[in-house]
Amino acid sequence: MTEITRDVVIIGAGASGLTAATDLKARGLSVAVLEARDRVGGRLWTDTIEGAMLEIGGQWVSPDQTALIETLENLKLDTFSRYREGESIYIGRDGKHTRYSGDRFPVDAETAAEMDRLIVILDELAESVGATEPWAHPRAQELDSITWQAWLEENTDNIEARDNIGLFVAEAMLTKPRHAFSALQAILMAASAGSFSNLVDEDFILDKRVIGGLQQVPLRLAENLGDDVFLNQPVRRLEYTDDSVTAIADGITVKAQYAIMAVPPNLYSRVDYQPPLPRLKHQMHQHMSLGLVIKVHAVYETPFWREDGLSGTVFSPYQLVHEAYDNTNHEDPRGTLVGFVSDQHADKVFMQDAEARKAAILDSLAAYYGEKAQNPVVYYESDWGSEEWTRGAYATSFDMGGLARYGAMQSTPVGPIYWSSSDLAAEGFQHVDGAIRVGHDTAQAIIARHESK
Repeated sequence: MTEITRDVVIIGAGASGLTAATDLKARGLSVAVLEARDRVGGRLWTDTIEGAMLEIGGQWVSPDQTALIETLENLKLDTFSRYREGESIYIGRDGKHTRYSGDRFPVDAETAAEMDRLIVILDELAESVGATEPWAHPRAQELDSITWQAWLEENTDNIEARDNIGLFVAEAMLTKPRHAFSALQAILMAASAGSFSNLVDEDFILDKRVIGGLQQVPLRLAENLGDDVFLNQPVRRLEYTDDSVTAIADGITVKAQYAIMAVPPNLYSRVDYQPPLPRLKHQMHQHMSLGLVIKVHAVYETPFWREDGLSGTVFSPYQLVHEAYDNTNHEDPRGTLVGFVSDQHADKVFMQDAEARKAAILDSLAAYYGEKAQNPVVYYESDWGSEEWTRGAYATSFDMGGLARYGAMQSTPVGPIYWSSSDLAAEGFQHVDGAIRVGHDTAQAIIARHESK
């Protein structure tokens, strides 16, 4: 067993942990980053599958993600715009397949008016509640005690309007059923994106991608840190006092003044803390869980939908694949579609064998794009639920009542132990931008504490 001494030990080599390590090292503190996997990146992962480069994890960059954009500039990484020329497709409650242009679904006038009205209400709530301290809002307890589904039912009788507005948070973001989280959690999701209007605007929130894949962010950060990053080192135990901590991993022990748990909250309990964490921390961690989504990659010889005047963007709360996009790589002659199967729909198809699941998903894609979608040359499913060191996607959220009850303490350090991940972000919640923001903030908190000694 190797034993080393550092000022700070960081558990997790994702974007948040590596950002914190970079900031700390730049201010003269020594660091060691311990990563359980055989790679860096956490929920960012770009890989080559059967000759196709696929972004298995996070991938998009939006204009409001200034922390991520600054990091991309510092690392000299270039972006390209998502393909969006042509018409989109919507499949309604009646099963009708409709091509449309613009940012409004082609629903009947009454449904469109109800959707617009709900978006205005949610924009106002998102602005009022805010992303920084939603638990402190005067209506926090009220909004955290009603499910997202029940809130929608209270605010409109229009089923298709409910289903579409509900999709933007449940299936598309938190990847949990609408009855499984609160209206307050949904409003936080909108506030973290700047507004509900931003959340429903795919051309805003899914604006650009990084040439070569977004995993290049953690890869380059880790490269700059050099020998301070240790792979295949799951941390099993943290022994701590008020001003010191020892991290014990499979092949290395790190003695440090501070520790950063830079992993999603559902993994906190994988570590044995001595002494045990405070009672409320234990309770809080049991109320935070990841959702479940299958990210489907289908690569074709050509982007055939473009020839038919389609952008590749499709939506339907009534399809197995609730949304899909043209995800063709930069300057790649082949065409790639990326689609998503979320929460209970994912549960259902995971009960099937791989071939039956593939057939069901391709049938859903074909409902949008036609029979050509049935024949990809490469097909791959990103299944983060089976990843030992993630266990779901995209990020953790609280169950009913948890955000108002525990939110204020989710980032509070315990002695020398700090917490850092996109799951804890205000702006950029559950996105790479949020991971980077929290990484910067965590590093600054440790630097301030260290310099005050």
